[in-house]
Amino acid sequence: MVLLDPLAADDPRAHALLEEYFRMRADAFPQGQAYRPVLPAASVFTPPAGVFLVLVDDDGADAGCGGIRRVEDGPAGVRYEVKHLYLQPRTRGRGWGRLLLDALEERARAFGAAELVLDTHHTLEAAGALYARAGFTAIEPYNDNPNATRWYGKVL
Repeated sequence: MVLLDPLAADDPRAHALLEEYFRMRADAFPQGQAYRPVLPAASVFTPPAGVFLVLVDDDGADAGCGGIRRVEDGPAGVRYEVKHLYLQPRTRGRGWGRLLLDALEERARAFGAAELVLDTHHTLEAAGALYARAGFTAIEPYNDNPNATRWYGKVL
């Protein structure tokens, strides 16, 4: 059974997954462009400001992560942002990305969110497909993230 373990973003387990995610993104970023990782402050993922989840696989190994954090309210009201949704390559195709995204949405709703937003890069095609299947639609940019080329939102 897959477990979702809420951890502080600066917990060593969470930190290890974030570093792995940042390395993967830097390696896959388009040639000639610099990927600029930002290790998040643990406080932005502390309830009710947010939450950070680590996905633990059937063998008890950490296999992925993701978080939500409160950002400036949007047209629909209270807004949370999905950040650092990552699954190790060995786990992909099992539906765990959707499991993690749904768990983050559930927590955002519990915190009173009216909307979820996220940014991503167009080269992350599987992630874009996941977001579309989960009901996210393209929106105007809500931030100036230099690593992002697409922005999505979902009214809850």
